Amino acid sequence: AEMRTSLNPVRKVVNMLQAMQKKVEAEGEAEKELYDKFMCWCKTGDSDLSESIANANDKAPAVTAAIEAGEGKLAQAKEDLKSAQVERAAAKE
Repeated sequence: AEMRTSLNPVRKVVNMLQAMQKKVEAEGEAEKELYDKFMCWCKTGDSDLSESIANANDKAPAVTAAIEAGEGKLAQAKEDLKSAQVERAAAKE
């Protein structure tokens, strides 16, 4: 009789459904953890991103000024080079 209950088709279906229930519950827990991590990232990521943008906007004028100063130095260096080349050419003659 024990052999017969282990082969009972209804028992097989019940066992299969119980196994599926455990699997679905485990997947649900994993999804919940991922969701919680994502929501945490959304909450903290927004403020981090806003802070980063604000810092970049604060630095923009300084970077622009540094670029303009560099361009000025480059123009001066080019003028100095031209005058040095002219002086060198004149000295050779």
